[in-house]
Amino acid sequence: MVCAVGARAALVGRSHECDYPIDVSSVPVLTRPRRELPRASGAIDRAVREILADAIAVYEVDIPVFETVRPDVVVTQDLCDVCAVSLDDVRSALRELARCDVQVCSLKPTRLRDVWDDVRRVGRALGRDAEGDLVAAELEARCTDIGYRSATLDRPTVLTVEWLDPIMIGGTWMPELVELAGGHPLVTRPGDHAPTLGIEELAALEPDVVLIKPCGFDLSRTAKELHLLADNLPWTNWQCVRDGQVYVADGNAYFNRPGPRLVESLEILASVVQPGVFSEMARQHVRSVRRVTAELELVPVAEPRGPA
Repeated sequence: MVCAVGARAALVGRSHECDYPIDVSSVPVLTRPRRELPRASGAIDRAVREILADAIAVYEVDIPVFETVRPDVVVTQDLCDVCAVSLDDVRSALRELARCDVQVCSLKPTRLRDVWDDVRRVGRALGRDAEGDLVAAELEARCTDIGYRSATLDRPTVLTVEWLDPIMIGGTWMPELVELAGGHPLVTRPGDHAPTLGIEELAALEPDVVLIKPCGFDLSRTAKELHLLADNLPWTNWQCVRDGQVYVADGNAYFNRPGPRLVESLEILASVVQPGVFSEMARQHVRSVRRVTAELELVPVAEPRGPA
C-alpha cells in the first residue's frame, strides 16, 4: 500500500513477510518470529497454537533496528496475530524507545471495502491523500468491472481453502471475491473469520470448484503437501475432483494479503470459476495457478474448461 500510493522512497522498514514490490528487499526488516516455525502445515498449526496457549506472541519487533530507522509513521495491523506482529507489540516497542511522536496507522480489514478504505487511510497518513483516493478508486473499479461481467452467469458453488492441516475455509473478503468472480461461496459469508472443518462436514458439501491457496504458501511449497488433499478432504467422493475443477493458487502472493493485489487475486479466481468468460485472465496469471488432477498432480490451467 505504501508503494502503491507513491511513497516507496519514504519506506525505511518492513516486516519479515513484506516482499512486494520486489525492490523492497533492500529495506531493513523490523520483525521476526520469536522461534523458528516448522515447514509442514500441521506442524505449523500445532506450534502456533502452543505459542498462543502460553500467552506468547508469535512474532516480535527487532528493537535495535527499529530504533536505527527512526520512522515517523508505522503502518501495521491488528487483524491477525498469527500472521504478523501484533499491534500491542508495536506500541510496546514505541514505548520502550520513548517514541510518543510516531503516528501509528493500524489496519483491520475484513471486507473488500475495508481494504480500499485502508488504502485511503495509508495515503492520508503519508500526506498523499489524492494518491490514496485515486488508487483505491481504481482498485474498486477493476473489481466492479469483473462483477458486472459475471453478474448474469450461472453460478457454480465454490469452496476456498486457506489451510490444509487442519482444513480451514477462506473467510473475510474471500466470499466477496467468489461472488464477484461469478461463483456462489460455500460455508462462509463476507467478513467471517476462517472456520476449521472436519472431514464429515466437508463431505456434506458439494462444491463445483475448489480453490486451494494456503496462507503464506507459494505454489512450490503447496505442491509438497498435495498428499494432504487425499487425507483431509473427501477427495474420492467429490465430483469436482473427477471433473478437474480443483485448483491451487499462490497463497503467499495473492488472496491472503489485504492490499492492492486482491484485484489480481480476483482475476485468478474468475479465470477458474468462469473460464469461458475470463480466459484472458487465465493466460495473464498462468504462473500463479495450477489445476490438480485426481491423481494429485499439478498441471497448468489449460484452455477454458466447462460452459461459458
